[in-house]
Amino acid sequence: MSGKENVVKTKMPAVIWFVLAVICIAYGVTVKAAGSGTRFFLVWIAFGVLFILAGVSVWTGMWGRTHTGVRRFIVCVVLVLCVVIAVLSGLVFSRFSEKGEKNLDYIIVLGAQVYARGPSPVLKYRLDAAAAYLNENPDTLCIVTGGQGYNESFAEAEGMANYLEKEGIAPERIIKETESLTTVQNLVNTMKLVDLNGKSVGIVTSNFHVYRALGIAKKLGITDCCGIAAASNPVYLPNNVFRECLGIVKELVTGSM
Repeated sequence: MSGKENVVKTKMPAVIWFVLAVICIAYGVTVKAAGSGTRFFLVWIAFGVLFILAGVSVWTGMWGRTHTGVRRFIVCVVLVLCVVIAVLSGLVFSRFSEKGEKNLDYIIVLGAQVYARGPSPVLKYRLDAAAAYLNENPDTLCIVTGGQGYNESFAEAEGMANYLEKEGIAPERIIKETESLTTVQNLVNTMKLVDLNGKSVGIVTSNFHVYRALGIAKKLGITDCCGIAAASNPVYLPNNVFRECLGIVKELVTGSM
């Protein structure tokens, strides 16, 4: 092998790390531009920085000089994390296409970012799915959930109710829960407003969020419930699924699922 070929062989892993870093940082910027109202895009920037550091360590030969035991430990940790993420992602996708059941007593629409001009794209998908279900099932009542976040002009439930009414849903079919800030609070506060014992319930949320939402609902005692998956933008699916994986871990640790 010539000297040039040897350089290419030893430097190629570093180049791959640098390419991954550029992809992650660019994706983080893309997620930020979506205006989701969260700072989760910083996770992708952080991944980009880690990949840059990994590339530098390989390029400079630092990785090769690191103790073998340390390298094996790092590789094992990364592999375990990849397996965990793969398993959790599988759980997320297992509920990705839930359509719910007909003639439910209630549907609960989980809140998301709302702007003064109207719902965010994520929330609009959820509301459109709710409106479609309500039009097909005229006896079902709708509970819209969500309080006012620090970056919102009014409670999410207020904006959600306004949107559904403009879509032709009668106001008397809409119940507003305007205090919650998390999925757990969405459901706990809903149970305080409405007696769900013996009632059939559908939870309307983004397709990537259905698994976690149903897990929380059943933990809270809403046993007769099903998911109604709203569409989501495929461009942001990696971000949303990864965020859900972390969310599932958090709910399991805190006992919410």
